[in-house]
Amino acid sequence: MECCTTEMDKRAQGARRPAASRWQTLWQDILRGVWTESSPFRLMIAFCPALAVTTAVVNGLAMGAAVIFVLVGTNVMVSLMRRQIPREVRIPVYTIFIATFVTIADLVLAATVPNVHQVLGLFVPLIVVNCIILGRAEAWAAHVPVDRAFADGLGYGIGYTISLVMIGIVRELLGNGTILGLRLMPDGFVTWQVMLQPPGAFLTMGMIVGLFNLGSRLARERQLRMAARPRSPSAPLGAAPGASAS
Repeated sequence: MECCTTEMDKRAQGARRPAASRWQTLWQDILRGVWTESSPFRLMIAFCPALAVTTAVVNGLAMGAAVIFVLVGTNVMVSLMRRQIPREVRIPVYTIFIATFVTIADLVLAATVPNVHQVLGLFVPLIVVNCIILGRAEAWAAHVPVDRAFADGLGYGIGYTISLVMIGIVRELLGNGTILGLRLMPDGFVTWQVMLQPPGAFLTMGMIVGLFNLGSRLARERQLRMAARPRSPSAPLGAAPGASAS
């Protein structure tokens, strides 16, 4: 009986390993989009909405939510239909998927947050031509199962939303002295009106990208120093601590 129980335990452990590995793979897919290949700070793409609508944090959150919805929906649809879509017409079909989800997102924003939707203006419909969405559909979702396509879309959408929110925090704080409408700067603070204009968007973008590049360079240099550090020889087996060799 003990032998049978042990064999059953081994089979159960073997059955759990693929599931754990699968979850680890999905988590890596999410992290890749959130940090490793985060746009626009890492991939340096999709600058237009990131610079145009981030005068306030709430605008970045709304645009980011729309991008997450469209990106996840498009990835899932492309993955589900990847074997049925002829290769010759794949780009028009992907564009139809994207346009469908963008229309849904645009109508939902107009119905729920009309003031924010009015500020975002044309940039919500322009998600149709966002290079991140079409690029992930073509390079990733068309070649992987649905769960990995979903994780990839979620990761890239979250990464893009974080980028918009970071830019919005800097511009709103320095331009209005507030974050999400809450006054944070002292009463005597003189607002930087340039931060609410196009030059302020470029200044903020350049500053954040510079900090990202500096952090990446310092991390690489630290890894190189750790790899080049000589290892101390191990003490002889059985030797007392601090004893010197004769």
